[in-house]
Amino acid sequence: MILDGKMVSSKIREDIKNEISSFSIKPKLVDIQIGHNEASDIYIKNKEKACLSVGIEFECVRFEESSNEEDIVRKIEELNNDKRINGILIQSPIPDKFDFKDLVNHIDPEKDVDGLTNINIGKLANNIDGMVSCTPFGIMKLLEYYEIDLTGKNVVIVGRSNLVGKPLFNLMLNKNATVTICHSKTVDLKLYTKNADILVVAVGSKHLIKEDMVKEGSVVIDVGINRVDGVLYGDVDFNSIYEHVSYITPVPGGVGPMTVAMLLYNTVKNYKKSNIF
Repeated sequence: MILDGKMVSSKIREDIKNEISSFSIKPKLVDIQIGHNEASDIYIKNKEKACLSVGIEFECVRFEESSNEEDIVRKIEELNNDKRINGILIQSPIPDKFDFKDLVNHIDPEKDVDGLTNINIGKLANNIDGMVSCTPFGIMKLLEYYEIDLTGKNVVIVGRSNLVGKPLFNLMLNKNATVTICHSKTVDLKLYTKNADILVVAVGSKHLIKEDMVKEGSVVIDVGINRVDGVLYGDVDFNSIYEHVSYITPVPGGVGPMTVAMLLYNTVKNYKKSNIF
């Protein structure tokens, strides 16, 4: 069965839109872009479109690569203190001259809709409510919608990024799964993936996971986005695996739409918290 992220995210976005329609003041999200990146331009436009579709105000604050880090920090602090702003994120990638982690940790953790500040990472590790990184959060919502129980399941995550692998490890663990993380230094990747009840792949390598690397009847979540000759491919060889698994996400239309939906969700979550709903 297909795990239809496009359909599930549409339902979440519709709920958010209906909720926002009752607000006297609309939530607002600010995306900070540093330098020029064509892919980032597309992502930012997509975020703006998604925000406006549900009634969230959106602003992109742009800095040239020649900007000083102090100026960016000053702007972040200004946004932190602006009660009209409910979500702040820094669009990645950023030029190498800047320290992404340092900049992110200047964001007020309550407004950190990407869930990347040390405080939110620590809250997640300790199973305390906070902002959670949008992609892993979206994966959990997708599994929840399809009523896929994680208790006692053998979960294998391929990829250890701060955006997906590491936060997803904690989310799965908090749901009583037994979790293994594999990465580029893992010896005999197939040994782990073949025994996974739930396999999540997030490395950015076209068709890394083949038919002989998955367990019969397992659940496969493909986070990979690989553009080759204008065509999008996942990290999983979908066509060869589809008949062997119980659930699988497509690329596109699986995890991607859920990521955007959770960005909207987190923005509204902080809005409601700051406005004492």
